[in-house]
Amino acid sequence: MRGYMKLIRLRSLIAFFGIAVLSGAEAHAQVNVTQEHNNPSRNGVYIDSAFTPEAAANLTRDLNFNGTISGNVYAQPLYVEGGPNGPTIIEVTESNNVYALDATTGLPIWSRTDIGSPVSNTPCGGFNPTGITGTPVVDLASRRLFFDALINGSPTKHFIYSLNVDTGATTPGWPVDVNATASYNGINFVSTAQEERGGLALVNGIVYVSYSGYLGDCGNYHGWVVGVNINNPSTVGGWATTAIGGGIWGHGGVASDGTNMFVVTGNTFNTGGNWMGGEAIVRLQAGPIFTGQPTDYWAPTNWLSLDNSDTDLGGVSATVVDVPGANPSQLVLALGKDGNAYLVNRNNLGGIGGTVYQANVNGINRGTSAVTYHTSQGTYIAFHNDLGQIRAYKITATNPPTITFAWSMNQTGRGSPWVTTTDGTNNTIVWVAGVAGDQRLHGYDGDTGAVIYAGGGSNELMTGTRQWNTGIAARGHIYFGADNKVYAFMLPAGTPTPTPTATPGIALRARGRTVHGQRAADLRWSGASSSNVDIYRNTVQIVTTANDGAYTDRIGGSGQGTFTYKVCEAGTQTCSNEATVTF
Repeated sequence: MRGYMKLIRLRSLIAFFGIAVLSGAEAHAQVNVTQEHNNPSRNGVYIDSAFTPEAAANLTRDLNFNGTISGNVYAQPLYVEGGPNGPTIIEVTESNNVYALDATTGLPIWSRTDIGSPVSNTPCGGFNPTGITGTPVVDLASRRLFFDALINGSPTKHFIYSLNVDTGATTPGWPVDVNATASYNGINFVSTAQEERGGLALVNGIVYVSYSGYLGDCGNYHGWVVGVNINNPSTVGGWATTAIGGGIWGHGGVASDGTNMFVVTGNTFNTGGNWMGGEAIVRLQAGPIFTGQPTDYWAPTNWLSLDNSDTDLGGVSATVVDVPGANPSQLVLALGKDGNAYLVNRNNLGGIGGTVYQANVNGINRGTSAVTYHTSQGTYIAFHNDLGQIRAYKITATNPPTITFAWSMNQTGRGSPWVTTTDGTNNTIVWVAGVAGDQRLHGYDGDTGAVIYAGGGSNELMTGTRQWNTGIAARGHIYFGADNKVYAFMLPAGTPTPTPTATPGIALRARGRTVHGQRAADLRWSGASSSNVDIYRNTVQIVTTANDGAYTDRIGGSGQGTFTYKVCEAGTQTCSNEATVTF
């Protein structure tokens, strides 16, 4: 009995401190990269204690990683643990092929090459062939992979698929025929006019897919967001720009603060001077549902001029940005082809000409994803522009926030950056690949832009990299997808296996429950010394509240979903362990 009681007490401590107890080489917390830029906010941040500047300077390609696939690649790879096959890399190609590779050897675990024929020579040109372009998303609770595939036929159609991430088997009831199911206010979805570029998002049990037009703004396309209930695929919602055009072109697709979705649209046509959804940041509620209220969209006063000059506001996908200490502090970022950065209060977008914090950031920005990150020096945004520069700007913690230049480095290509940090604020490195340029990885100090990794030697050269491509970090490795190949790079110390021990500081527990059919999470913490704390859900700050040791997050909605929480000393990055609630 004594031994049994000791085990109970040990398990209680494990639950309290968020420690994972596993055996052998897996004695560490699970790591998963389930979506574009790692988080719903599309911040592009990866926390990995192995990525110190000293280690990163000696990054080398893992020549024992095979990584052979077939097809052109625009999508980011994913990394999934916790299944029967061990750590797995997922990559998709324009040939409508889906691959699950062993994360250590790069050899195939399973593949699907029978999804359907991609489309060659689409009506407006562009990708050839066009198949799976946007980065998929994984639901860990059901261990399912979701993606959009354009399949040749009579007619050609977009289908949204759900596969078992461990076996590749198609989920019963899928795929969803987007032509047959998506409509909005009398506008029917037409696959031959719509291209899918952006990463998919999964928010509270609904998978969201964004669409633009094909190359050259030809055809009667709209900006579309389609939402499918992952547990009832016959439930399909949609929103579209009222005007022709307004495509959602950015590689990041749909961003989210954990509750609402954000997209940025491009130029529209034949509006008669009436705003009809283009050149805007749009906030969508679950479904997706657009209220039409000024709180849920923002467009600059010169939106019509931007339309007429094809100067898309939506050159870069939306990025959710939090700036502790600023007023407002919860923002959303758009980067346009006009060379401006626009930050808007995401809780009240303000309609046409609403309050915006903007600055000229030099150069055209289009197609890519930006990043946002925190260091001890403040909050930053960074991006790669068409002038061949990786640029970073600081967002000041002021009332109102301002955008100030931080650093710039010349870097050929048009890749989307990503960020590593050892703990969320320290040793921050901004990474980017010289896609269609020098085809090498590059790493820069997040505060200064100083070169940390210069691309390596002859073994580190990649081939077949394409615009917008972005990499990921996991277990002391970087993985990068290119045509016919996934590349793996490793730090000199190899894969870290940190020991799961409780450390002094803030300890957090979380419990999920349903109240009158609505989801809620009860949080309990101890060890915080400040008078107030910041509470984060899925890496996004949701509230600053009194440090009384308890808070209930009334998430709302029903169905399945996974939510990760942490509690921080207000205005700092002194934070608790992460606690996860799954419904």
